[in-house]
Amino acid sequence: MNCLTVLIASIMSNFVPTLPYATDALEPIISKETIDFHYGKHLQTYANNLEKLIRGTALEEESIEEIVIDAPEGAVYNNAGQVMNHQLYFLQFTPTPRLEKPDGVLATLIVRDFGSFEEMQKKMNEASIGLFGSGWVWLCLNEKGQLEINPYPNGDTPLRYGKTPLLGFDVWEHAYYLDYQNRRADHISNLWKIVNWDEVTRRMK
Repeated sequence: MNCLTVLIASIMSNFVPTLPYATDALEPIISKETIDFHYGKHLQTYANNLEKLIRGTALEEESIEEIVIDAPEGAVYNNAGQVMNHQLYFLQFTPTPRLEKPDGVLATLIVRDFGSFEEMQKKMNEASIGLFGSGWVWLCLNEKGQLEINPYPNGDTPLRYGKTPLLGFDVWEHAYYLDYQNRRADHISNLWKIVNWDEVTRRMK
C-alpha cells in the first residue's frame, strides 16, 4: 500500500472525505452553493452508488485506490473513478495558499518537463478548455518519474494506467456551471488561485 492509498484511506468516511475548509471558504472562486451541490450531492451520490455496487463482493474490503485499479469496466469503475477523483479534487484546495506556485522537488520537475511553471499552467489550461464534454484533466507523475498532463473523459483516472494523480481539474459542468455558466475557461483560470501546493507535492511521495 503506497502513500496515496494511506492518504485516501485515512480521510475516507463512507468514501467522502471531510473538507479541510468551510463550505463558503473558497468564495468567490467556488461558491458555497457549488460546494453544497458538487461535494454534498454529486460526490455523495457516487459514493452511495459505489457502496451498493461493491457490497458483498471482494472489492468491499479494498481501498478506493485498489477498487479503481481492480474494478471491471462499467458502473463500478465509473463510480469508483469519480469518488477517487473528487476526493483528490476537494482536498487540493485551500482558501489561504502558502504558495502561488510549487517549490522544491515539484518545481524542479515542472521546469525539467515543461520548461517553466507558466508553460505547464498554459498546457493544463488548454487541455481543460479543450476537453470535449465531461471529464478531468490531471497533472500526473508517470512510472518513469516524469510529469504529464493527461485529459480523461467522464470519471476515468490516471491511476488506472499506472500514473500518480497530483493536481486535477474537474470539467464536468456541475463543477462550475452555477458560478460561471458556460465560461469554463474563467473557472479554470481562477482555480490556480486556491491550489494547495503543499498537498499536491505531498502526493508525489
